[in-house]
Amino acid sequence: MNYKIIKHVIGWVLKIESVCMLLPFLCAIIYGEKDMLFVYSICMFICAFFGFGLSFKAPERKSMYAKEGFIIVALSWIVMSIFGALPFYISKHIPSFVDALFETVSGFTTTGASILKDVEALPKSHLLWRSFTHWLGGMGVLVFLVAILPLSGGDNFYLMKAESPGPSVSKLVPKVKSTAKILYGIYIVMTIVQIVLLVLGDMNIFDSITLSFGTAGTGGFSTRNSGISEYSSYSQIVITIFMLLFGVNFSLYYLVLLGKGNSVLKSDELRAYTGIVLTAIIIISINCFGIFGTWFESIKHSAFQVASIITTTGYSTCDFDLWPSLSKTVLVALMFIGACAGSTGGGIKVSRFIILVKSIAKEIKIAAHPKAIHKITMDQRPVEHETVRAVNVFMAAYLIIFAFSILIISIDNFDFTTNFTAIAATINNIGPGLAKVGPVQNFSIFSPLSKIVLIFDMLVGRLEIFPLLILFSPYTWKK
Repeated sequence: MNYKIIKHVIGWVLKIESVCMLLPFLCAIIYGEKDMLFVYSICMFICAFFGFGLSFKAPERKSMYAKEGFIIVALSWIVMSIFGALPFYISKHIPSFVDALFETVSGFTTTGASILKDVEALPKSHLLWRSFTHWLGGMGVLVFLVAILPLSGGDNFYLMKAESPGPSVSKLVPKVKSTAKILYGIYIVMTIVQIVLLVLGDMNIFDSITLSFGTAGTGGFSTRNSGISEYSSYSQIVITIFMLLFGVNFSLYYLVLLGKGNSVLKSDELRAYTGIVLTAIIIISINCFGIFGTWFESIKHSAFQVASIITTTGYSTCDFDLWPSLSKTVLVALMFIGACAGSTGGGIKVSRFIILVKSIAKEIKIAAHPKAIHKITMDQRPVEHETVRAVNVFMAAYLIIFAFSILIISIDNFDFTTNFTAIAATINNIGPGLAKVGPVQNFSIFSPLSKIVLIFDMLVGRLEIFPLLILFSPYTWKK
């Protein structure tokens, strides 16, 4: 085990976090929030102090194996969340550290679940920091570090693999560092385009930036208690489009830049993602027509909520907990499906469902014709047995964690719908659920124990289970 490289990279994560806190610090200067200047100064110093302390001396051996990669990613996200919670806790705007940690983990994991009853009471600097954590967590802090850290050979691929969502991760170009730069380049450009489009509408620059951060990271923290409902139809449509765009595999955008649009159109996952979205919008639009009165309003709100849930963003333009049962059932199903692999979205991922469905179809064919040879394919290429096995194991671990999580938070004695959708909303990194955790409610009702379980589920969901579980295995720490 290369403990020195683990310590070194975590130190770099804290240094990056310290630099990132400059953004809310500058926001505090602009809006004259003197108390927040002190808070963020202290937090930047703390992050920088520990960051430089851990990474002061570069390790002689900078290589790492898969085990180190998973440990670095898991510990980095935990450490990053703990230090990221300090501004909320030190300022006393969230007096409980468990609550502050919940809010921060929800930000970094792009979940968007909140314990705050009055978001608008927060200073502008805190609102910006909440949304910026979405943006940082969306593409991944470790992916950013891969682009700048001088790690040896292709070993830094393990960091990218452990943090990137999906059943498999591939390099866009031969060098991992170049792949990370390409991904972040696309991410930044798309975020800027959305900010510009929102500013061109009726939205002020602050809301445009914070909501674009939330959309890009598919997070969902809003700056208003009413979510997105107070903004114009133009702004809601822009956000709807960009939520769907950020839910697409970013490697497809790179293919478009290379002029390989035909390859993009042949993507099984993109076609399935598009089909699911359109089908869900049609069903909900028809089902909710009586609520909204006009087809435009019905389609607009249905499209927004479908985009928000399947990409696990979590924004809302209305209280969908009041919608008919059919519409709510469709939305709950979308919570589990999630976005595409290689996107900033959460959930189980469309590609995994495709592989699961094709695996079932394969078993049916084998049962009918035992001697026939059947292969599972994606994008006209055979899927490796290792990938199929990984998907099956992922689903088994997912269901076990889901069941145990519901069991533990049931101690609080809330109704089943609240408990079930609370776990679904956190482990799939969505944000709002139904009943007591619906889009106009929050997660403050849960006990500290339940909040810790929900924090664990948010991290498990964002890191796709195994990078976090590996920390609890004695086998991991054996020499």
